[in-house]
Amino acid sequence: MAALLLCGSGLWAQQEMDAYRYSQTDLNGTARSMSMGGAFGALGGDMSAMSHNPAGIGVYRSSELETTLSLTRTDAKTTWTGTQTTQGRNALRFDNFSYVGYIPTGCCGSGIRSWNFGVAYNRVKDFNRSYRATGRPARSLADYAAMRTSTARENNGQILGLAEDKLAARNAYSDLTGDWLSVLGYKSGFFGTKYDGLNDAYFSSFGAYNSGGVWNTVSPNESTMDIRESGQAVEYNFSGSMNISDRVFLGATIGVLDIDYHLNSTMRDAFKGSDYLQMENAYETDGTGYSINIGAIIRPIDELRLGVAYNSPRWYKMTDRAYATGESYSAADTKNPLMRSSTPQDQATYEYSFRGPDRWIISAAGVIGHEAIVSMDYELTNYRHMRLGSRDEDTYYADITQQAERDFKVAQTLKLGAEYRVTPQFSVRAGYVWQASPMQGRLTEGGEIFTSGTVTHYTTVGTANSLTVGLGYRFTPSFYMDVACVYRTAQEQLHPFSDIPLQDASRHLSPLSADVAKVDLKTTRLALTFGYRF
Repeated sequence: MAALLLCGSGLWAQQEMDAYRYSQTDLNGTARSMSMGGAFGALGGDMSAMSHNPAGIGVYRSSELETTLSLTRTDAKTTWTGTQTTQGRNALRFDNFSYVGYIPTGCCGSGIRSWNFGVAYNRVKDFNRSYRATGRPARSLADYAAMRTSTARENNGQILGLAEDKLAARNAYSDLTGDWLSVLGYKSGFFGTKYDGLNDAYFSSFGAYNSGGVWNTVSPNESTMDIRESGQAVEYNFSGSMNISDRVFLGATIGVLDIDYHLNSTMRDAFKGSDYLQMENAYETDGTGYSINIGAIIRPIDELRLGVAYNSPRWYKMTDRAYATGESYSAADTKNPLMRSSTPQDQATYEYSFRGPDRWIISAAGVIGHEAIVSMDYELTNYRHMRLGSRDEDTYYADITQQAERDFKVAQTLKLGAEYRVTPQFSVRAGYVWQASPMQGRLTEGGEIFTSGTVTHYTTVGTANSLTVGLGYRFTPSFYMDVACVYRTAQEQLHPFSDIPLQDASRHLSPLSADVAKVDLKTTRLALTFGYRF
């Protein structure tokens, strides 16, 4: 139940959708890797191997230094109850700086022929995007806040609401630490009690009584969601690899992680006349962590390479900070038509630990003469292993663990790549990436989804596809340049708030269902890598 989850996990406790957000990665690395769909698990010989299969740096026969810049354009077309809205955003980024050192042993036959080491900075996730949805949904944010408050606690198996005197208290934000959305909504005039004797059942403030004394809420004439996300996740890799007889390559990477995420959102419902409500959220997360990657590449014959790698979960120590404001205007309320409230900033900091999913990568690559390469990576990422818990104790929240195990699954990713060397100096490349959605259960079938603090909106994702192309040119035996273009399409569902499938006729409560917006995302990314071999 909502009360058990929210109060048990803390004031601004993260939920399963936040865990998924911080578990995502982009197609990243060098321009050569991106142009071939990132399918380098068995190939090696590219700096991006440190983040996936570190055995790949054992393929190097010289030391190398390179850096990558990228320009990204993201367009989001949102359709909500038939109304379309489009927004775009550009970003210029410094994505990668890497070095591989080559240390030959002098062994020319069987045995260890070289030790290689690498250090790298990689941007693994770019959170920057903006989207806006405008529509005429049947239910408003006030309906959701009222229903959530009416079902916020449990007593002997009975679902009850928060008492009105507790919501109205001066110290309500301090006393009701389980759900600030209820306090903010009540003090901002979103909802109230409408029936005598029912001081824990709440309804939208926007409506009217019918002739039978039943309160009928009204739908918004127009609703708007403005959402802006920014930030990044980066990793600093420290890798080592060995080359055994030019047939077996083994490697390991320790990653030091840094994450920074910002969310600013505004939700507004406009009703008849000048009546309206509005809620704004400012939310930020930062954290540091670590990960371990291990891998192997086997070259049974010169034309074939096989790879396998295991990427451990990413373990983070995280800190959240949040602030929210709400206001409403109701002309029918002659005493207090305009009501405002805001959450106390000094109490809205939350620290916790986070463990992401782990991943297996199985790879194969074929080398055709000295002209062509084809490669494939197949990845399995277990999102059911995501965990959120106490920062100071080695414990995870049982309720959120159960949510992740129920609503997520092992996700598949297929990466394909090819390269053809037109001349000794010039190469052309292409690739494809297919990413399956990791979501199941309530996230795809409907049901109540819990969100953090006063942020009610969340997105669910479908399958994503990426097409990649690129060129490479070697100016001298030492200096080269690679360019890549990645075109990614994906579809998401933007939920203004969760469904609440609960009915209680004795308290005039009926199931609440949200109208969901469809978001079509198109991302075009241009990457440029300069490298020097010595």
